[in-house]
Amino acid sequence: MSELGPLTGEPLALDLVNTRTAIGDLLSTPDELQAWLRLQADRLPPVGELATGDLEAVRRVREHTARALDHVRRGVEPAAADLAALNQAQRAAPAITELTWSGTAVLATRRRAGGSAGERLAAWLAEAAAELLADPAVTKVRECEADDCVMLFLPAHPRRRWCSAARCGNRVRVARHYQRHKPSA
Repeated sequence: MSELGPLTGEPLALDLVNTRTAIGDLLSTPDELQAWLRLQADRLPPVGELATGDLEAVRRVREHTARALDHVRRGVEPAAADLAALNQAQRAAPAITELTWSGTAVLATRRRAGGSAGERLAAWLAEAAAELLADPAVTKVRECEADDCVMLFLPAHPRRRWCSAARCGNRVRVARHYQRHKPSA
């Protein structure tokens, strides 16, 4: 992971796409995937022990999501292959709503049935991508305005310009201040 770590807090599918940064891939090793999963622990159910090839399944979902998102947020039809790949990832570990009795009420818990740990993880991420791509708000997804940043975000406020005020926003403001106040040569 980078020194600052990955950007989190956006919709899960955007957080996944944002693991590809201008400085490199934050999911280049199984350990980096595990670290990212720890950051997303409150948003993803436990999937079990991941195997060596599971990183590639997650990265494939990320690539299909990124390509489809690039089109959909601009109102352009995404490639059928990207949508089919996301659908297939979900089919590899179907979701069910499991009912249990708590002693006083019926509880409904969504879980993935079947598939390996990696297939279940890829299915959860593909489902998050499907939810984002089908959300009308997807057209509001923006790219950070910092020159050297490729992060995407869904602005809660229409004036938001940067992926993170603490990262890019501060860097851009400091650079502007320096340009205004630098000594003339």
